[in-house]
Amino acid sequence: MKLSSGGGNETAAQGIWSGTISFSLVAIPVQLVKAVEPGRVSFRMLHGKDYSPLLRRMFLPREEKMVPPDEIIRDMKIGPDKYIVITDEELESVSPERSRTIEIIEFIDMKDVDSIYYDHPYYLVPSKGGEKAYSLLAEVMRRANKAGLAKFVLGEHEYLVAVKSMEGALSLITLHYSEEILPDEEIAPQDGKIESEEKSRMKKIIKEMTGDFTPEKYADERRKKIVKLLRKKLKEKATVEAPAVEEEEGEVQSI
Repeated sequence: MKLSSGGGNETAAQGIWSGTISFSLVAIPVQLVKAVEPGRVSFRMLHGKDYSPLLRRMFLPREEKMVPPDEIIRDMKIGPDKYIVITDEELESVSPERSRTIEIIEFIDMKDVDSIYYDHPYYLVPSKGGEKAYSLLAEVMRRANKAGLAKFVLGEHEYLVAVKSMEGALSLITLHYSEEILPDEEIAPQDGKIESEEKSRMKKIIKEMTGDFTPEKYADERRKKIVKLLRKKLKEKATVEAPAVEEEEGEVQSI
């Protein structure tokens, strides 16, 4: 059992996708790897009597029975007790084709992209034979302070992404589409005059509290305490054993 109070630094980068970055006549082979590892501690749900792993099943309340996978369908609720049923085949017909290319559409200034559009970061690692072109693109983008905007299919989803230079390497950030951003018109107060004295006081406080962003100074204290508790219990050999079964593993709950 391996416990870590940090993020995912102990985990070797594994490729999620491989293909090419492409624009104009340029094609650079790359692999997409994780850039972050959520600092969650995962717990498995066990039966309190014999420690057997528990599984989540689909339950039909009206008939008080479990429903097998071949009887489960998807739907979209459109009103009280009204649904539109959609089949796997229909979903497949509108799903985008898997992409082997991150096709850059245009180059943009990342400062023009509000952080609310940022979704999830990844690293792009050069594949064999693409190291020189990869380094050249990273350097030119860094000097020009530009990022490449592209559409990219991962799994069954088509993402809008930004490819940017980051300390000699390339990163890829999935972006939210504009229709996913909720309006903010009603958030800011529309009335109330701010006095110049109050404004000056606020500016002074902010200036006094201003510093460089140093993420290493901060940590998930609750997670650290959970890991410490688990290490203590492991040292005390406070472990249990589940009975041998031929079932799939139980549900995992992350906190």
